[in-house]
Amino acid sequence: MKLVLLGAPGAGKGTQAQILSEKLGVPMISTGNILRAAVKNETPVGLRAKAYMDSGELVPDEVIIGIMRERMAEPDCAGGYILDGMPRTITQAEALDTGGVEVETALTIEISDEEIIARMSGRRVCPDCGETYHTVYEPPDKPGVCDKCGRALTIRRDDEPETVKNRLKVYHAETEPLKDFYAARGKLLTVENRDGIAETTKIIFEALGI
Repeated sequence: MKLVLLGAPGAGKGTQAQILSEKLGVPMISTGNILRAAVKNETPVGLRAKAYMDSGELVPDEVIIGIMRERMAEPDCAGGYILDGMPRTITQAEALDTGGVEVETALTIEISDEEIIARMSGRRVCPDCGETYHTVYEPPDKPGVCDKCGRALTIRRDDEPETVKNRLKVYHAETEPLKDFYAARGKLLTVENRDGIAETTKIIFEALGI
C-alpha cells in the first residue's frame, strides 16, 4: 500500500501512521521526524529548516522534496510506504507525481481547530530520544519524565498555542486543498476523528478495508 495521511497538525497522523506501518509491514516516512533529526544534528538542511519550523511556517518545497525522494529510493520502500507530513502543498503533490512517487490512497482525518489546540497544548517530547507523550492521551509513567531515558520532557516550540494557531492557518491555506486534489483523482478517503486512538484506528482500518 502506498498511502498518504492528511489532516491538520495534531490530528493524530503520526500515531496512526505508526499503527498502519506495523499492520501492513511497510515503512512510515515522517517528514517531521526527518526534519527534526536534521535540526538536532545541525545539518545544512536542518539549519535551513529550523527558522521555518520554529515559527510554524512550511519548510520550502525543494527542501522537503529532496529529502523524501532520497528516503523513498531506499530498499525498504519497494513494497509500499506510508507518508506522514508529505505532501503539504499542491506543488509537493505534483512533484511526487512527476518524480515517480506513487500515491494509491490519500486518507484524511477530520478534526476541529478547537480540539487541535487543546490536544497539542498537552503534547510533550523528550529532548534526547525524541519519544512523544501527551499529558492526557499518552502520559508517561512518571509525570514530566521520559519512560525510555529518564530525561525531563519539554514542550516543542511548534506546540505552543500561538504557534499552533499559525500552523492551523497555514494548514487551511496551503494543505487542506490537497483533499480536492486527491478527490479529483478518485484517491481520497475521509474519516472523522474519535476521542481515543483505538477508536480512530478502527474506523481507519474499516475505511481501508484491512
